[in-house]
Amino acid sequence: MTAPVRTAPTPLLRVSGLTKRFGPVTACRSISFDLHPGEVIGIVGESGSGKSTLLSCLSARQRPDAGTVEYATRSRGLVDVYALSEPERRLLARTEWGIVHQNPRDGLRMDVSAGGNVGERLMAVGDRHYGHIRAKAEDWLRKVELDLGRIDDLPRTFSGGMQQRLQIARNLVTGPRLVFMDEPTGGLDVSVQARLLDLLRGLVRELGVAAVVVTHDLAVVRLLADRLMVMWRGEVVESGLTDQVLDDPHHPYTQLLVSSVLQV
Repeated sequence: MTAPVRTAPTPLLRVSGLTKRFGPVTACRSISFDLHPGEVIGIVGESGSGKSTLLSCLSARQRPDAGTVEYATRSRGLVDVYALSEPERRLLARTEWGIVHQNPRDGLRMDVSAGGNVGERLMAVGDRHYGHIRAKAEDWLRKVELDLGRIDDLPRTFSGGMQQRLQIARNLVTGPRLVFMDEPTGGLDVSVQARLLDLLRGLVRELGVAAVVVTHDLAVVRLLADRLMVMWRGEVVESGLTDQVLDDPHHPYTQLLVSSVLQV
């Protein structure tokens, strides 16, 4: 009997030869990888390594100079993100993606209540029932461990850690399949970082959401990421399973990153 042919699963995100230049500087050079449903990939490197530029290109906020970013949409399968129209990309960002910014003020409406921030995302995907929107907002404030008594308060009255948790609730309430995170614990106190990381890890696993996490903090990727890419001068110099890369780094730059953490 002939054995059945096994086909490789379709990735959720497929990146091929992605390159981005700023004048004479190549911020990202020929980067390729696949991200599968439910998988979390971490991108690490020092400031200027190209990791934030890569994230901007992946999340359709900055068009690359070369290469493709393909995403497996719910309705159309794998599509070239940059072949979509601008309205189609905006719809994708509202429905199937989430973006968690380092500064939560970049991802929140500071003049809208906490509940309204979460509710706006639901309204963007067509929900118009006030009672349902309010109930979902309350449910998500509980999930991110925010006091329900603050649901009508403005985000500007919240601490930085509370604002970041509210931004997470706003992004995850619609059940996105892919979330982009840019230094999600940056600028927070160590104790607040630890609590937020535990929360993020639990939500990502519970919801089965895929994520791309950009950070300079190896402890963040150790806790969150299944796979790791190390960037240096616009290139991916090492990649693999997170624990393998961090416990047995091969490239001199990765070794330097790991040793600098151990010496702290």
